[in-house]
Amino acid sequence: MISSLRGRVLSSAGSSVVIEVGGVGFHVHTTPALALASREGSELAVHTSLVVREDALTLFGFASRAELEVFELLIGVTGVGPKSALGVLSSLSPEQVAGAVQADDDAVFRKVSGIGPKTAKLITVSLAGKLIATSTVAAPQSTIVSGTAAESVLAALTGLGWSERVAADAVDETMAAASEADAASVPTLLRLTLARLGPAQQAGRAR
Repeated sequence: MISSLRGRVLSSAGSSVVIEVGGVGFHVHTTPALALASREGSELAVHTSLVVREDALTLFGFASRAELEVFELLIGVTGVGPKSALGVLSSLSPEQVAGAVQADDDAVFRKVSGIGPKTAKLITVSLAGKLIATSTVAAPQSTIVSGTAAESVLAALTGLGWSERVAADAVDETMAAASEADAASVPTLLRLTLARLGPAQQAGRAR
């Protein structure tokens, strides 16, 4: 079982990255936000889930363990495949998933491609009591609140090697200057925050 990977990013596109570990390139399916944040040549660490099928072995990777745990709970729900589970985590943070389940709000899951009304309802029923919705602050001295696009961006940046404080400060500054629409979009907010951090900045220097 492959539970995590750390190595150099060989390529990233769409919703996948190729990570070189010990001379072997692993193709990892992930959220668009993490793929967007993964620069070629940089080091990336991901928590992974290996999905075994008769005709394929597929790796799915996430910046945080919380995302991995939610992914594995989702694929345990009847009718939810790995791609649909990844689609949920591409749109919602683990805290937002927990909040929707706690509120028995299946509408947010119906918006995900490949998930119909019956499956969306099954998600809220099957995961009831297995997830805890929180409203804690994600980082000290930061205004980033759990369940927001900012928190997903923060998780992606820390997974890429930036210190939590530097990443949180950059996200806060980007949020303050961004429009409401940009602040609510994970890919857009991530792109703007990376631009603020600077393309030439090394994560090691940010620690």
